[in-house]
Amino acid sequence: MNELKPKLFDVLKDYTRAQLVKDIISGIIVAIIALPLSIALAIASGVSPEQGLYTAIIAGFFISFFGGSRVQIGGPTAAFVVIIYGIVTEYGTDGLIVATILAGIILVIMGFCRFGSLIKYIPYTITTGFTCGIAVTLFVGQLKDFFGLSMESVPSEFLYKVIAYATHINTINWTATLIGVAAVAIMLVWPKVTDKIPGSLVAIVITTLVVYFAGLPVNTIGSVYGELSSSFPAFHVPDISFGLIQKMLSPAFTIAILAGIESLLSAVVSDGMIGDTHKSNAELIGQGLGNIFSGLFGGIPATGAIARTAANVRNGGRTPIAGIVHCITLTIILLALMPLAALIPMTTLAAVLLVVAANMADWTSFARLCKTAPKSDIIVLVATFLLTVFFDLVVAIEIGVVLAALLFMKRMAETADVTAWKYVDEPDVTPGEAEKMRDIPHSIRVFEISGPLFFAAADEILHINSGKSTKAVVIRMRSVPAIDASAMRSLRELADRAKKKNITLIFSHVNEQPMSVMEKDGFIEYVGKEHFLPNIVEALDYAEGIVK
Repeated sequence: MNELKPKLFDVLKDYTRAQLVKDIISGIIVAIIALPLSIALAIASGVSPEQGLYTAIIAGFFISFFGGSRVQIGGPTAAFVVIIYGIVTEYGTDGLIVATILAGIILVIMGFCRFGSLIKYIPYTITTGFTCGIAVTLFVGQLKDFFGLSMESVPSEFLYKVIAYATHINTINWTATLIGVAAVAIMLVWPKVTDKIPGSLVAIVITTLVVYFAGLPVNTIGSVYGELSSSFPAFHVPDISFGLIQKMLSPAFTIAILAGIESLLSAVVSDGMIGDTHKSNAELIGQGLGNIFSGLFGGIPATGAIARTAANVRNGGRTPIAGIVHCITLTIILLALMPLAALIPMTTLAAVLLVVAANMADWTSFARLCKTAPKSDIIVLVATFLLTVFFDLVVAIEIGVVLAALLFMKRMAETADVTAWKYVDEPDVTPGEAEKMRDIPHSIRVFEISGPLFFAAADEILHINSGKSTKAVVIRMRSVPAIDASAMRSLRELADRAKKKNITLIFSHVNEQPMSVMEKDGFIEYVGKEHFLPNIVEALDYAEGIVK
């Protein structure tokens, strides 16, 4: 049960006043960083600006309180923008809320079922592919606001979006574009000045002041979304129907997998920064509770945010108290300063997300994989990337995982091999080999099986054959780590053929898992327990005794 116990309860045992001060300072700084990102990500996702803050406050609190990491900061992230936008476009806000709650429930179940370690089975090629795909989609999605294009609506599909931009290229607002370029320049240059204050916040403050006092013709959050609410989110249960739940299961599963991958990856990165070990299953439960309550309070999907978590560590945060302080600070900002957020130019928020998109894509790893990885991995990488860009993340992850599994099974099947032992007097046996080989009678045939025997490799068993003079077949299985039902069926077929020809099957060095499967299947009893020997020497002695 300790694996499910929140990290907060562990660190409070030896908590000090000095660490409390550090956590409070770090929590406030992280909240300042999270403020513009939360608003920008909510707008990019097709929901209201307030919902980004609701998510950072509600989900962030539960992730810090119940999670398995000391320093994890939860909230909306760029990885969810594509999938949220698609859900909102097709199913509306209620559909998004249902998907968010379902994803939370799935994450909680995964935590209680100890699935925290299973996330590592998602191939690196898939995570790299959809991360780069999300970055491209997020980047392109910000071009309308960055250039101030006059468009009533933007298509959700990537290709139609590009076509729509090209159609409205003559409506560029050059003033908005210059403000956006200035914001990008500030974010790129500011880290060289200091890393204590985030460049995104500086860019927002400067460009907002310029636009407001100069009265520039640039769209702001207020001009697009109207007056922003400064009240705490109310508890709300959406209109739920069985049909809507059925439709939302697939996106919810994708959200859960994505949240699990990103949160555990963030936890691993932060572990290296502070020399700690997170509890993966408790982290999944915390993420799940965060998403459930985020949905119930009008928020969007959330997960551990790597950049905000790293900022928390760099500023002295070492316990979940810093994450809770971050939520309290955002709540105060929501209640007291939210109306001021209406003055922020849309082009500035787009600029913030353009920089986020550029930073989240690991193009170096993408290029390296394309050059050095096996062809099967390259296929999975490129397919996941293209499916994310031209279709959506749900399709990309589903097809990517299936494709990776099929190609992996193909590779494993290729490692399975059945080799017939040669006789000492065969012409292609070298003198060195002959010295190591036993003089086996021609009435005995020996086959050695290598690799796992599963459904994709089961037909290898049927390559075992015999001649007219064969009276016994010895099957050496020391290199078979595992076997499945399909391979067992092939072994039974082999045993039936041997019985019809009055040939005795003898098995040598059967490992623990294959032996257990054979016993449950009744195969050992069917062949005869005495025909299973611990090593090849005893198996050959037994075979020669039968032949004689």
